[in-house]
Amino acid sequence: MDDKARKHGGTAALRRWTIDFSMLAGIGLLMGFLGPFDSDGAPVVGRYVYWMICIVGGGLIGIAADEVLRRRITIPWWRVATVSVLMTPPVTLLVLVTQHLTVDQPITWRAYGWLLWQVWPIMLAVMAVRALVWRRARIVVETRTVIAPPLPEAEVAFRRRLSAKRREARLIAIEAHDHYLKVHTEVGAELITARFADALNELARAHGWRVHRSWWVAADAVEAVQWRRGVGEMRLAGGLTVPVSRTYGPVLKEAGWF
Repeated sequence: MDDKARKHGGTAALRRWTIDFSMLAGIGLLMGFLGPFDSDGAPVVGRYVYWMICIVGGGLIGIAADEVLRRRITIPWWRVATVSVLMTPPVTLLVLVTQHLTVDQPITWRAYGWLLWQVWPIMLAVMAVRALVWRRARIVVETRTVIAPPLPEAEVAFRRRLSAKRREARLIAIEAHDHYLKVHTEVGAELITARFADALNELARAHGWRVHRSWWVAADAVEAVQWRRGVGEMRLAGGLTVPVSRTYGPVLKEAGWF
């Protein structure tokens, strides 16, 4: 690894730890302000110090455990639950020692066992908040590909079906209905009487794809393609949105849209 890559990795790690520490400190200040578990009766400064130690110190223990388990448990919320359970015993010991040092609470097994059930839900909440902070946004693939202009003769047969106004217009898409087609062009849409199968045959050499059982689109009219959970959506020139079925998804993948 060169110096530049090493420096970048160190900067990213420092940024991550800074965000984690800031998050924990914020939760610690909130707990100090709320004063749960009868801590509101303690002196203000002592209450804030106590909660900052417990939340920041306990959170750092949980983060260390989370980093160890990251590669073994890839599902984030399963890892949150597992880490919260594993971190509770050492964090409980930290809380018990902190209570002993701040309010002279005796360290006993009974106190330790009683604290376990208070510490676990708090640590679960802390790690859940951290998981939300670092949750990755859903990735939507949106790409653009360069399409060569269609051959002049490729659309001639089909264009003869259109009115004079739209015969020379840019073809955007064809939408099939029961016994007619809705032809979308850059100067508006037009209804014609024709079978979808005949239109596909006449446009076989044109630059375009059938993307749904009732849709054909011109390749140079495609502006963006989105694919999520096995269902696609295509945005065309003029603001037209067209569905992409799972059946015809591979056609677009082969064309370079996915």
